Amino acid sequence: HSSVNPETRVKVLELAEQLDYQRNMLAISLITKKTNTIGIIVPEFKSSYFPKAIIGAQEVATRAGYSIVISQSNESYETEIANAKVMLANQVDGVLVSITKETRNFDHLKVFQRKGIPIVFFNRVCDDMDVPKVIVDDYDAAYRAVEFLVKRKKKRIAHLGGPLSLRISEKRMNGYLDCLRKHKMEIDDDLIINYDLNLDKLKIYVNHLLNLDKRPDAIFAVNDPTAIEAIQVIKKRGLRVPQDIAVVGFSDDYVSSLIDPPLTTISQPVTDIGRTAAELLIDQINRDQSEWKSIIKVLNTELIVRESA
Repeated sequence: HSSVNPETRVKVLELAEQLDYQRNMLAISLITKKTNTIGIIVPEFKSSYFPKAIIGAQEVATRAGYSIVISQSNESYETEIANAKVMLANQVDGVLVSITKETRNFDHLKVFQRKGIPIVFFNRVCDDMDVPKVIVDDYDAAYRAVEFLVKRKKKRIAHLGGPLSLRISEKRMNGYLDCLRKHKMEIDDDLIINYDLNLDKLKIYVNHLLNLDKRPDAIFAVNDPTAIEAIQVIKKRGLRVPQDIAVVGFSDDYVSSLIDPPLTTISQPVTDIGRTAAELLIDQINRDQSEWKSIIKVLNTELIVRESA
């Protein structure tokens, strides 16, 4: 405070440091009605996507004076419910959420709205809730990825998709389908496999494609982990990538440029997605609930051409 003698202030700060003094944030929160914490709920940490998004969100949060509480749901709806309850118990000022592959009911997330706690979705979003969202144009990106394969003279392009309960899976599949329709290519149901993103099962699905009488000459995968696993199976079968089967992924994970052959993929501005989501959330926190706006931010993607296609 300005009325405190400078010498006294220095002595108090020195003593506080010697005693490892920490401000009682619980007591402060009782007065201010704020904890200066932001919750982040993500579905998994197996890929590099969500750690990168969290890095971006934390940069913005720290700059604005917020700490973050992170939980991952291990792709489990029940765990996501438990994580939401933890955020409520910790009285976070706002929450960033990307849902699990199992999430079809959103009552546990609507609680935040009812309690006046702002929520922002990113990547895997909930269309049932009128709140801010940060996404990429999954349909357009998928369309461009498949069109790239068409221009490479690929005739039988398979799609390894995610669960259609996720909007990103649905949009990426629709981009794939519409690109084939535009180029008057046959849509063969045998070449379309939607799975639950459990990589342990993927070998079965890829081998199914390779065992077809007319096997695919290209695969567009819903994400990079799927594409990378597909490449491993293809190579184990003695086939060449991309000469026999080209592969394109989606997300540009850290490892995608390091595998053999390096993966052609759609790059998402993942760190910027995290930053943008945090900026939207903090803006909501600083406004009266009557002023909240359900803004949808769509960030650009880029096709990164490497050696797998």
